[in-house]
Amino acid sequence: MKKLLVFLLLLMLQQAGISAQTIDQEWFKKNYTKLEQYITMRDGVKLFTSIYLPKDSSEKHPILMTRTPYSCAPYGNEYRNFTSNHYREYLKEGYILVYQDVRGRWMSESEFEDVRPYLPNKRQKTDIDETTDTYDTVEWLVKNLKQNNGNVGVFGISYPGFYSSMAAASGHPAIKAVSPQAPVTDWFMGDDFHHNGAFFLMDAFSFYSGFGKPRPAPTTSGPKGFDFPHNDAYRFYLEQGTLANLTRLTGDSIRFWKQMMEHPNYDSWWQARDARKALFQLKPTMLIVGGLFDAEDCYGAWNTYKAIEKQSPGVKNNLVMGPWFHGQWARGNGSSLGNVRFGSKTSEWYAENIEIPFFNYYLKGKGSEPKIAEATIFYTGINKWRQHDTWPPAGVDETPLYFANGGKLSFSAPSETSGETRYVSDPSKPVPFTPEISLRRSREYMTEDQRFASRRPDVVVFQTEVLEEDLTLAGPVLADLRVKLSTTDADFVVKLIDVFPDTFEYPSDWPLEENASLNYPMGGYQMLVRGEIMRGRFRNSFEKPEAFVPGKIETVRFQLPDVAHTFRKGHRLMIQVQSSWFPLVDRNPQQFVNVYTCTEKDFIPSEIRIQHNSGAASAVVLPVLK
Repeated sequence: MKKLLVFLLLLMLQQAGISAQTIDQEWFKKNYTKLEQYITMRDGVKLFTSIYLPKDSSEKHPILMTRTPYSCAPYGNEYRNFTSNHYREYLKEGYILVYQDVRGRWMSESEFEDVRPYLPNKRQKTDIDETTDTYDTVEWLVKNLKQNNGNVGVFGISYPGFYSSMAAASGHPAIKAVSPQAPVTDWFMGDDFHHNGAFFLMDAFSFYSGFGKPRPAPTTSGPKGFDFPHNDAYRFYLEQGTLANLTRLTGDSIRFWKQMMEHPNYDSWWQARDARKALFQLKPTMLIVGGLFDAEDCYGAWNTYKAIEKQSPGVKNNLVMGPWFHGQWARGNGSSLGNVRFGSKTSEWYAENIEIPFFNYYLKGKGSEPKIAEATIFYTGINKWRQHDTWPPAGVDETPLYFANGGKLSFSAPSETSGETRYVSDPSKPVPFTPEISLRRSREYMTEDQRFASRRPDVVVFQTEVLEEDLTLAGPVLADLRVKLSTTDADFVVKLIDVFPDTFEYPSDWPLEENASLNYPMGGYQMLVRGEIMRGRFRNSFEKPEAFVPGKIETVRFQLPDVAHTFRKGHRLMIQVQSSWFPLVDRNPQQFVNVYTCTEKDFIPSEIRIQHNSGAASAVVLPVLK
């Protein structure tokens, strides 16, 4: 007994010593060994893998892996930087950290394929996908790294989030915990490059003009992006005129760009690249993480969680959504985005209370099972975390909020027999998505003040009276429009906006961030809570688009990604509707032609009439949390 007490005391002192040390790159190199290894897949292809092994031999260690198309650099003797964010805690805990260049990228062999389709029926060694590459990698790791404890976790943000989803579907018994974070899920319906069929121009061109360049052989050097002639993206993309002209700028070498141009509709090629097709009968415990204001992959986090709930009902599946831009939970403290403050260091809270305990328990058996709720969601507007047993939570009432004459919004359906609001959408003067546009798409536009847009004649505005009590929304918002066009196609952008009072002070019941002033300069601010676009031709089918009949009233119905927001007493709820969002999204010619091959002559103005009368009532359906 005495020896046991001495051992435990020494162990506690050792752990205290590690905690007291600064976990920096010098500590990392002193306490870890780096191994670079080619791991052979079942079809003979070798994938380059960087492995960081703790020198501590007093216990077996879990493996935490990320598979990435963005390089597992640095190569050679240099060490990856895990010490600038909460990943340093995994060093402190003695994890074996593994990064791998996926097939066809950087130092790995073979050919790369974007969002490689999942193959449900594999009959021979040449039937490979990202699940088989994950399985073969994990099999090698657990058999060849002598100090591992047989437990593997996988995580990654964005594109590595897609590979994390595929890892969960690989079926390897050693994979115990997986965290897809902002996972690429469906590039036509809502992630990165399309939303409801509308092409997200800035992200697609700036990304693929570099990332998409071919790699003739394994390399440690990355491609160079496009050399823009000036720093004004609005002017640059307007000057190019058409997507066909941009395709000529990219040349013939960028394969996936050309493939996107060849598949304008949600055909079998796109459907095969829906990551949700793999998310059946999962075994690992899941932690889905995303940002409420993620400009790239907000769709992926919500919808990966929902797909697992439906397709793998037996698996423990947790959802965490914070007030973050893309990946902000792993960089920065998450206390603000643009002009909007969240009252606390939300990223640090997440790491300390959710992610680290999650992996420590399921991979190390450390502590009791973490009490992570089914859904841990940060509500903006009141700046508070809430835990729910389901998502959307119980008690949500789908409540229509109707457009009305005089630019009003009402919870009562219109009784007037006539009523419409007209605007002209002119492709030569598209509505900008932000008042200040540089070459790189800003992440702050997700919470940006929309007063610049509300003053335009081609943006229509509807708003409630001043709210007499708090209004909390929890779930997806449904845009349910009745429209009449003068042309055969148009886009529809619907924006959900929180209008602050003209005189606004920091509410006394909000958590107060460190050194924050009680005066919060947001008077009259029109905070974008959620915006989404729908390409009108897909209103009835994404596979089979349909032209509008000019002059005919038609329904355009689509979902905005989930929200978790409280409109405070004294605020107003505003809806803005417009038909361009440039150059975030490419311009619709507003004729039923192929957007990817059309000419500049095809772009024409469209008169759009939003209907709000008893016979054709436009509305947004709100997920009101009682």
